[in-house]
Amino acid sequence: MAIMSVLIYLIIILSTLAVYFVKKRLNYWKDQGIPHDEPSLLTGNFQGLTTKRSVADCTREVYEKYKGSGPFCGFYFFQRPAALLLDMNLVKHVLIKDFSKFTDRGLFHNEKADPLTGHLFLLDGAKWKNLRHKLSPTFTSGKMKFMYPIITDVAENFVQVFAEMSEKSNIVEIKELLARFTTDIIGRCAFGIECNSLRDPNAEFRIMGRRSMIERRHGKWVNGFIQGFPALALKLNMAMVKDEFTDFFIRIVRETVSYREQNNIKANDFLSILMELRDGEGKENKISMTLEEMAAQSFVFFLGGFETSSSTMGFSLYELAVHSDIQQKLREEINEVFDQEGKTTYEAIHDLTYLGKVISETLRKYPILPHLNRQALVDYVVPGHPKYVIKKGMPVVIPAFAMHRDPEIYPEPEKFDPERFDEDKVKQRETVEFLAFGDGPRNCIGMRFGLMQSRVGLAYLLRHFKFSVCDETKVPLVLDKRSFVLSSKDGIFLKVEKV
Repeated sequence: MAIMSVLIYLIIILSTLAVYFVKKRLNYWKDQGIPHDEPSLLTGNFQGLTTKRSVADCTREVYEKYKGSGPFCGFYFFQRPAALLLDMNLVKHVLIKDFSKFTDRGLFHNEKADPLTGHLFLLDGAKWKNLRHKLSPTFTSGKMKFMYPIITDVAENFVQVFAEMSEKSNIVEIKELLARFTTDIIGRCAFGIECNSLRDPNAEFRIMGRRSMIERRHGKWVNGFIQGFPALALKLNMAMVKDEFTDFFIRIVRETVSYREQNNIKANDFLSILMELRDGEGKENKISMTLEEMAAQSFVFFLGGFETSSSTMGFSLYELAVHSDIQQKLREEINEVFDQEGKTTYEAIHDLTYLGKVISETLRKYPILPHLNRQALVDYVVPGHPKYVIKKGMPVVIPAFAMHRDPEIYPEPEKFDPERFDEDKVKQRETVEFLAFGDGPRNCIGMRFGLMQSRVGLAYLLRHFKFSVCDETKVPLVLDKRSFVLSSKDGIFLKVEKV
C-alpha cells in the first residue's frame, strides 16, 4: 500500500512538472512581447488540424492576421515556439543571404530506429550538405534528357488507358489516374522497375505509395509530441514510418541492387548513383552509403516524385477545365511541337512557354508544400529589428501558401492567370515571392524532374483530350484538411472528350 502511494505521488509530481514545463514553453512569445495567437496545450497553433483546418489554413490565418506587425510573429509549432515570417526581406535573408545560419530544417528523423526518415529532405548539417552535393548530378539537364524517352513511353501508355476509361464513361476521376502515371515513371526512372500501375490499380507500388502518404504509425497526439519535442523523441528512439513501408522499400532496393550486381547491369538512373555512393565513391566526404540509407533516398524520391507532380497536373487540369479559353490557347501551343507521328522532343517540350506559365500559376495557387521549415543554428537578430530575435534551435516557418495568396504580391490571388508569369512580370518580383520549390541552396533538388513529368503529362493529355467541368466537379475546389501536403478532397472529377 505504501509503495502504491509513493507511485501515485510520483506520477502526480511528474505530471505537474510536465504541464508546468509545457505551459512555460507556451508563454514564450507572451514573455517576449511579440504578437501571436494563444496556443493550445497539445497542438500549439495547429488547433483543429485535420478536422476543421488544414496545415495551409493554420499558417495562412496567422500570416494574414499579423502581417505588417513586424518581420515575424510568434507561432507555436505544436509545443515549440517558432517564428512565422511575415516580411519578404526576412524570407530572403533566411533562405539565401544568411542561409549558413538556417541550413537545417529541424524536423524529426531517426536513422537507426526509423531508417526511411534518414533522407535528404530531413537530414541536417554536414550529412545533408555532402549528400546534396553527391545527389545533385542525378537531376542535371543532361540526366533529364536521358530520362525523357522513358517518360514519353509511359505517357503514350497513359493516353491509351485514359482513352479506354473515357470511352466507358466521359466523367473521369483524374487524381488517381495521374498518381498511377507518375508512379510508373518513378518506378522506371528511380528503380528500373515496370510498376504497371496504369493498367493495374492494385499494383504493389501504387498501393504502397498511396498508403505511405496517408497512413501514420501513431495517432495525432503522439505525432504532435514527436514534432513538438523532436530531440526528446530521438532520445526515446521513437519512429514515425510504419514497419511494413520500411520493409517494402528496403526489400525493393535490396532486390534491385542484387539483380544489377549479378547481371552486371549499369544504368544511368537514380539508383545507380546511390550504388556508387554505397561502394565508397564518396568516402572522402564520409558519405559511403548503407542499404538503409539508399532505401531512404529512394523512398523520398518516390514519394516526392509521384505525389507532387500528379497533384500539380490534377490542379492544372481542374483550372483548365474551368477556364476553357486558357485550355484552348495551351492546346494550340502544344499541337505545334508534335509531328505527324505524335512525337516531340525534350527541347520542344521544355520550350513551351505558355505551358510553363500555366504550371507556374498552378503552383502559385496550389503550392504542394504549404510552408517551408528552417531552424536557426545561432541566435539571429533580425536586421533593423533588434527586438525580434530568432533563438538558436528555434523553428522558422515560411508560409508559402499564404504568400502565394497575398493580394499585395499577386493581385486577385484567387484568380487563375498564367500571364502573371510573363517574363517581364517575373523579373519585377523577388524570387522568394514564389516558393513552389523553395529557394536558395536548400531548394527542391528534384525540381527539373518534377517539371518535366508535369510538362510531358499535360502535353500528351491536352493534345488528345478536352477537359470540362461537370455536375461532379467541385467548384471551387475543396482541399483535403487531413493531408499535410496540398491535396484535393475526394478526387477531381472532370468531363473528358476526345479532341
